[in-house]
Amino acid sequence: DAGVYSKAWYAATCDRKMAEDALYRSNKDGSFLIRKSSGQDSRQPYTLVVFYNRRVYNIPIRFIESTRQYALGREKSGEERFDSVAEIVENHQRTSLVLIDSQNNTKDSTKLKHIVRVS
Repeated sequence: DAGVYSKAWYAATCDRKMAEDALYRSNKDGSFLIRKSSGQDSRQPYTLVVFYNRRVYNIPIRFIESTRQYALGREKSGEERFDSVAEIVENHQRTSLVLIDSQNNTKDSTKLKHIVRVS
């Protein structure tokens, strides 16, 4: 169990478009939610959706089978790994999350500040 089901930030029945629309409506830097990933892939079960600087970032959450842990984005050396998705959220409520814009090749960072509920 990733520790997501009882959490206010987990949008269980939400797809990518609904998540992005909800974050654009919130229009607050650091707004976020977690949704199920679009592809039914056990190695990437969830997506962290973050609003910053008038943009929405969809960051894959990977499940690492060998260690039964979770990590953000593509695999990289020295990456942070967490025992649950809830730990990822708690960590990035305290420490900034790096947001990489691959289209414009820019980096920003923000903390997860505002939980967005999808209605």
